[in-house]
Amino acid sequence: MTGTTTPDVLLSIRDLRVSFDGFTAVDGVDLDVARGDIRFLIGPNGAGKTTLVDAVTGLSRASGSVEFDGRQLLGRSVHRIARMGIGRTFQTATVFERLTVEQNLDIAAGAGRSALTLLRRRRSTPQSVLRALEEIGLTAQRDKLAGALAHGQKQWLEIGMLLVQDARLLLLDEPVAGMSHEEREATGLLLQKVSRDRTVVVIEHDMDFMRSFARTVSVLHAGRVLSEGTVEEVQADPGVQEVYLGHAPVTDTGATGVPVPARTPAAQEA
Repeated sequence: MTGTTTPDVLLSIRDLRVSFDGFTAVDGVDLDVARGDIRFLIGPNGAGKTTLVDAVTGLSRASGSVEFDGRQLLGRSVHRIARMGIGRTFQTATVFERLTVEQNLDIAAGAGRSALTLLRRRRSTPQSVLRALEEIGLTAQRDKLAGALAHGQKQWLEIGMLLVQDARLLLLDEPVAGMSHEEREATGLLLQKVSRDRTVVVIEHDMDFMRSFARTVSVLHAGRVLSEGTVEEVQADPGVQEVYLGHAPVTDTGATGVPVPARTPAAQEA
């Protein structure tokens, strides 16, 4: 089915609704994600961020419309959506820990190969795997067991597994949770590199990471889009300040002169 998505929009969501036993988790969301964007979805716990991504990837039943490159996603299976070019990670990295980094990537790239041949060592490594190893910075660890990787490296490997599947839209659920400062910085730079020819949507609670690497931001609250725009625009929105702080004072304009909400523990966890 072909929709009406404009050429610059890769993902278009209209009036998306998801309910569980009478509770509405996503309540009429409209959202457009442009090609090449690094879009951050932020908001308090229970705002509907993960449920929205579940609906896009077919894990949750929803009503409304979700178009990917002009093609309707709602009603399609998880596997069909993945084959259309949508990749997704979860909060806990799901890699094959007893296999090497290269084997993980080879399996991810092996759609169409028989189960018998998936784990056989090839005479040469596929170019898609070599490119992914370089892109995620794990070429030197290609023969290392995935279970022995550092926490951040496992997340990068999982992103690499999406790259070898030729995912055009990457949906990442809290990719820097539990990472060191250095790992968070490296992850942000990786997302910038990935977005050169792909689109990235990030569910995130780390506000410093969001400020450093988001191109656009959508703030969800109570299952709806509360605010949308650049980091500066969202931070200056009184409605966003009220959700994060419980009131709407502005205590700091920062170096740019743009109002920035006071940084409190509640804001850091939202």
